[in-house]
Amino acid sequence: MDKLLDEIESYWSTRTEGYSEVNEKELKGTQKKAWLETLEAGFEVSEAGKAEALEVIMTGKSVEKNGITNKVKEQLRILDIGTGPGFFPMILAEAGYHVTAVDYTPGMLEKAAQNASKFIGEKSKNIEFKRMDAQALEFADESFDVIISRNLTWNLPQPEAAYKEWLRVLKKGGKLLNFDANWYGYLYDEEKREAYENDRKNVEKVSLDDHYLCTDIDRMEKIALQVPLSEIKRPEWDRKILEGLGAGKIEINENIWQQVWSEEEKLNYGSTPMFMVEVTK
Repeated sequence: MDKLLDEIESYWSTRTEGYSEVNEKELKGTQKKAWLETLEAGFEVSEAGKAEALEVIMTGKSVEKNGITNKVKEQLRILDIGTGPGFFPMILAEAGYHVTAVDYTPGMLEKAAQNASKFIGEKSKNIEFKRMDAQALEFADESFDVIISRNLTWNLPQPEAAYKEWLRVLKKGGKLLNFDANWYGYLYDEEKREAYENDRKNVEKVSLDDHYLCTDIDRMEKIALQVPLSEIKRPEWDRKILEGLGAGKIEINENIWQQVWSEEEKLNYGSTPMFMVEVTK
């Protein structure tokens, strides 16, 4: 298992610049606003957020339109797992939140810190970057009000262990928002393979960047064949595992991609729509 984890880290080390360019495009496009609104919608209904907002209301202090006060923003402890080049922490820190961002790949963390300094300047002090394995977090129990993650679970050798760890470090009443997709299901299913190839044709037809062909696809597919979630139908798997772990209230949104993806992403990934797994502990 360690050998596979090392291979995954090695692969993503080669993707630092390319992945960062994708994030930069998101920061400059419609996705930045869409993602921030989506994340904040999740924060608002967390029990921790409600309690803190109520406390501020009781003291007579003003409340922002979206129901989250500046004081509450500062108090919320947010953990971004598998931060990559730092997109989530950047948009959240810029909006006034404090974020702890972890990744297993040192190169990604280095790039994320550079990006934060470059794109949000002084607000980058609201982010703490740490190298950590998503499957074995080094935080105490119930350390965070909110845990977020994007495009990570599918790429883990032990995804069930990861979910167990995430729930462990999440406070009672806290929120887990996990965004992912059935990224490499086409390696096991001919229908999915056909749909994947159709995505490639659609992207070529309108002369957009092909997000798959811009990477070392052969190497990534070799990794995808070794991790367990590539051949498993999700998000049904996620619900089953989380129920078994006693996660609390579990909600699945299989149409979240329509809310947060650009037109370029929709063409690139039409056959693998992103879903959101939302847990209230």
